Amino acid sequence: MSDDGTSDHPGSGASEDETAPRSTDVPASSSTPDVPLGADETAPAGDSASSSAPAPASGTEAGADNVTAAVAVEVPVPPGRMYPRVFYPAAGLILLFVLLAMVFTDGTTAVLSTLQADVIGAFGWYYVLIVAGFVIFALWMGLSRFGDIVLGKDDETPLFRLPVWFAMLFATGMGIGLVYWGAAEPLTHYASPKPGVTGDPAALAQAAMGQSYLHWGVHAWAIYVVAGLALAYAIHRKGRPVSIRWALEPLLGDRVKGRLGDVVDVVAVLGTVFGVATSLGFGVLQIGAGLGFLNVAEPGLALQIGLIIGITAVATLSVASGLGRGMKWLSNGNMVLAGVLALTVLVVGPTLFLLRDYVQSMGYYLQNVIRLTFDTTAFQGDAGLEWQSSWTIFYWGWWISWAPFVGVFIARISRGRTIREFVMGTLLVPTLVTFLWFSIFGGSALYRQIFGDGGLIGADGSVDTDTVLFQLLGDLPGGPVLTVLAIVLIGVFFVTSADSGSFVVGMLTSGGDPHPAVWNRILWAVLSGLLAMALLISGGLTALQTAAILIALPFSVVMIGMALSTVIALREEHSAILRAERAQARLVLTQHVTRRVTETISEQWDELYGSDVPGPPRPADEQRTPERRGPLRGRPRRRADREGPSGTGSRGTEPGGTGGP
Repeated sequence: MSDDGTSDHPGSGASEDETAPRSTDVPASSSTPDVPLGADETAPAGDSASSSAPAPASGTEAGADNVTAAVAVEVPVPPGRMYPRVFYPAAGLILLFVLLAMVFTDGTTAVLSTLQADVIGAFGWYYVLIVAGFVIFALWMGLSRFGDIVLGKDDETPLFRLPVWFAMLFATGMGIGLVYWGAAEPLTHYASPKPGVTGDPAALAQAAMGQSYLHWGVHAWAIYVVAGLALAYAIHRKGRPVSIRWALEPLLGDRVKGRLGDVVDVVAVLGTVFGVATSLGFGVLQIGAGLGFLNVAEPGLALQIGLIIGITAVATLSVASGLGRGMKWLSNGNMVLAGVLALTVLVVGPTLFLLRDYVQSMGYYLQNVIRLTFDTTAFQGDAGLEWQSSWTIFYWGWWISWAPFVGVFIARISRGRTIREFVMGTLLVPTLVTFLWFSIFGGSALYRQIFGDGGLIGADGSVDTDTVLFQLLGDLPGGPVLTVLAIVLIGVFFVTSADSGSFVVGMLTSGGDPHPAVWNRILWAVLSGLLAMALLISGGLTALQTAAILIALPFSVVMIGMALSTVIALREEHSAILRAERAQARLVLTQHVTRRVTETISEQWDELYGSDVPGPPRPADEQRTPERRGPLRGRPRRRADREGPSGTGSRGTEPGGTGGP
């Protein structure tokens, strides 16, 4: 799904950023638009808070406007350095897993299978509950009294114009996973319904679309809101480095600077690398199947390993050669290609049926979302647990493992947005785009199976998830061309995801430096490819699913801490602003009472002694107290779109997109 770069997802908007130098090491893929991370990139990494935040005024003149400015405390980050207490443990654990998986393949497969069964049996309910909690939290943040707080300085305008921001969020929703599962998941749910789901073909098809909407809709993006909002507040509002630990500062205090903070960042790195590797594994499975479908190569493990080596080499070359700008245009072009592919299937396929399916399935989703959210298949026994582990729990784990990656991106591109804009935009735009994608590809597959020639479901009732997209495209006009386009689409998503993932992990292992060293990024790009290879060798699709579920368990605890930290920080800021506003109101009242008393005494003096006789000092002309301008009330009206060239923000660049998971 998406993007640190768009899975990719990244922003800043202060005026000082307009002339900030841009490092050629920063990839310009959708995950990493060419935008600054901190408050001011003209200063060394980590110094942005002090350079961009205005110095707080003294006394009552500071008022509520300077309350939040005072929280931006300089946190220095030496530029270009590797942070050993995060880098070595994370890299060591990943290398250890890769070696064990490749040397002891059978043993690793057995361990992964056992862990998957144990984790689902013991913690399946936990995944369901916390993801439901994240949805509630995200909606609360968007609708609460905190919604008008700006993710930046109070008077700061958004980094990107609204259409560009929406386009980048759209790109965030695209990725390898969406291409892989777009047709396969609804058809699989139709052929092998969720335990407890029964009915005629129409009912099964509708339930299949609704379940797919659940897995890829608001719940996934609520997870990203939790991570992205905590990071955006810490980075843009408080001037902290781009690191997961600083999002926990309101909860943990100075402990984020010690070992506990190191553990948090290590867990975030592991989650990001495993999440990216899972997506890369899906991409390789589908590319290999597509080449086999075209009779170009024989599908199998050897082809998959060769594809991983080749595509990882391309991603590594792009990092080493500083082709970030080219990568951005490549990923932007890939988004156009995805749109062309979807539009073609919509037009040459059963158009009216697909549009009706989109509207109807959205209604079904809204009608049943609460029931589906809390469904743990408790009364379906082992069959229910097995289904949950393969689908809902796998997805919740996958999205949680992607949260650091996607969260960094959407935090970057959302500087200057209010919390309400951030939440509603992140929840709604990618969700609606994703629903449309599933209605086009999943709806086309179901239409063919129910009303057409069929052939997408095997005689044993199984669905070949690797090839179903190519089977669907192959029967459409221009099928071979569409199949080649789909393979290219997946391949580019593979490259841009690896490129952007290495950038995000490079930042996390450099203490939050927005310009990690090239060698650091190259290493993580290679490790992501090696990990994807190890997972495929040790179990294929099942290993990919298990890895996502397992790595999400520790990071889910971090995400709970991020949600709590966000609430603590916002309440503290809200209370500080209210105190400042009350102090300002008392000052205004005192000035008003003093003036009225002075006027009354002066009037009485004039009546008794006349105006020619000197008396008490008369009140000066009343000075209007400036209207409160702050994040909670009386906020000055601001343009959502900065003036600038069409298609860009005033200081931003055009969106690109590696795609999400």
